[in-house]
Amino acid sequence: MGLFAPVRDYVASLVHPSAQQDALTAARHRAFIAPRLLGSVVALASFPIYLMARGAPTAVELMIFAWLVAPILIAYFLSRTGRYESAHVLSSLALTGLVTVVAVSTGGIASFAAIWLVVVPLEASLSASRRVVAIASTFALAAAGLLVLVSTLDLLPEPTPGGHVTLAALGIVSAALYAAGLALGGEALSRTSFWLLYAEEDRYRLLARNMTDVITRHGRDGAVLFVSPVAQSLFRCGAAELHGQGLFNRVHVADRPAYLSALGGTAALGESCSAEFRVRREADDAGGWLNADFVWIEMRCRPVEQAAAEAGHRREVVAVLRDVTERKRQEKALEEARAEAERANSAKSRFLATMSHELRTPLNAIIGFSNMLMNEATLRLEAERRNEYAGLINDSGQHLLAVINGILDMSKIETGNFEITPEPFAPAQVITACCDLLALQANGAGVALERVPAGELPEIVADKRALNQILLNLLSNAIRFTDRGGRVTIGARAEAGNIVFVVEDNGVGINDEDLARVGEPYFQARASYDRRHAGTGLGFSIVKGLVRLHGGEVTIRSRIGEGTRVTVCLPIDCERAPRAKQRSAKGPTDIARYLLTPPNNAAESLRATAPREAALPPTNIRVKKSA
Repeated sequence: MGLFAPVRDYVASLVHPSAQQDALTAARHRAFIAPRLLGSVVALASFPIYLMARGAPTAVELMIFAWLVAPILIAYFLSRTGRYESAHVLSSLALTGLVTVVAVSTGGIASFAAIWLVVVPLEASLSASRRVVAIASTFALAAAGLLVLVSTLDLLPEPTPGGHVTLAALGIVSAALYAAGLALGGEALSRTSFWLLYAEEDRYRLLARNMTDVITRHGRDGAVLFVSPVAQSLFRCGAAELHGQGLFNRVHVADRPAYLSALGGTAALGESCSAEFRVRREADDAGGWLNADFVWIEMRCRPVEQAAAEAGHRREVVAVLRDVTERKRQEKALEEARAEAERANSAKSRFLATMSHELRTPLNAIIGFSNMLMNEATLRLEAERRNEYAGLINDSGQHLLAVINGILDMSKIETGNFEITPEPFAPAQVITACCDLLALQANGAGVALERVPAGELPEIVADKRALNQILLNLLSNAIRFTDRGGRVTIGARAEAGNIVFVVEDNGVGINDEDLARVGEPYFQARASYDRRHAGTGLGFSIVKGLVRLHGGEVTIRSRIGEGTRVTVCLPIDCERAPRAKQRSAKGPTDIARYLLTPPNNAAESLRATAPREAALPPTNIRVKKSA
């Protein structure tokens, strides 16, 4: 085979550059050029031998030998222009002319050469062009008709003595060589087409097996006709199990309309469609899947082009299926995060709106009454009136200080800077002190404040000021949200190494929607109540944070129109109990920093002089509902 390599390389170099881009086209050009070069070279090489054996040639013989050189010119034409069909037409014309001349010289239609006219359309068939085959067939039929006409009219030339046998031998040898060249070219062209087809199929098989997406083909009724092998790893089942209605049976019942709509729209309208649906995936015995689960699939459908499709005829569909389960999870997580951010932003907006009222009201009172005291000479205020104004200023200042204390406490708890100082004390004394402190507020609201009798309580090791603040907030909240004539109770009991404090009222209650969010900073439940109440919305958040710092728990139960029950469970010795991890932060929250950063830290100085036993403004915040 290495002997013919230079010949193959030379023939390949004659192929026009425009045909070298495609392997099949280049093979056709080579199959056209090679046999014509071979036949012409053999004819030229045999010409001296013919002269030695025959002597001086006749004019007809010279014309025949000259005609045998024509294929070289045609091959050169194709090499220079790349016009494949035109070269085939010229080749058919040259072959027809050669056969006709030989036949006329050797007996017309009865000549041995006339039969070679059938080679003309056969040669043209290698062009793979109907137009070239039709033209070549026309040439062959026209030549046959001419031979019949010449024979009928007895216009044939006189045969040359001995020339008939020589021309017959030459014609047979030339035709055999030419036919052999055509056969070799056709065989090479067929072999090249086969290997190109095999390589193309192998390329598609390689893509289908290694791409992560599943390719399916659906019939006109939507049944699966083909599934790529990767379906086994995606659906954990054999591809054969998805054929027919196997894939449809695995689609989630709620998503089957979307699946059928995408296939039906593509098949009927001939337009690309897509859909997302869930597909059941079989259990993996080798892994941790105990039961079959569902995965999200994105399907993109395209119609199969049909040249002979009639108007309105349903088409077959090719679909690409991709696993988008992870994307769906991310979308759900983003949606939940967005909703949570919106809720937090809404809660802070409500908090700012509430703070506007809680801060401006006492400040307006302080400014207004202090201006009146400054102008007492002009207004001629009596001593009793001055004392009244001073008391109002003091009350407003205490209220303002309580608001600031609440914000600072919440900020410290959130940032992990709130420190408790455990000490042993009797919890019953704290309960009594809180009831005495809020008795006046309860009487003014027309609410009965009662202490539920309990057995002897052991000493508790905790932060006394923090416990005092917890109970004051709970009792103040209960009083505020209980209608006149209602009742608020507080009790405590020892239980399994804990002290359980219970504050209960028969007030307006909280609805289930707000109950799930009570205890979040800056959140105020309003829809649960039939009237508006003052407060910053931080009271119960502070309670929750203080209890957590002691290693305790807070639970709440409530029902609209029936009241609320809050239970605080603190360990008897909070120093030994595991406490909740505090957040790691460097400063107060954004809102606290915005509201509470006056020059020279005046707010902190004011807070340092405030009595720790002062009650924080109660709020309507609650913790989430317990089991």
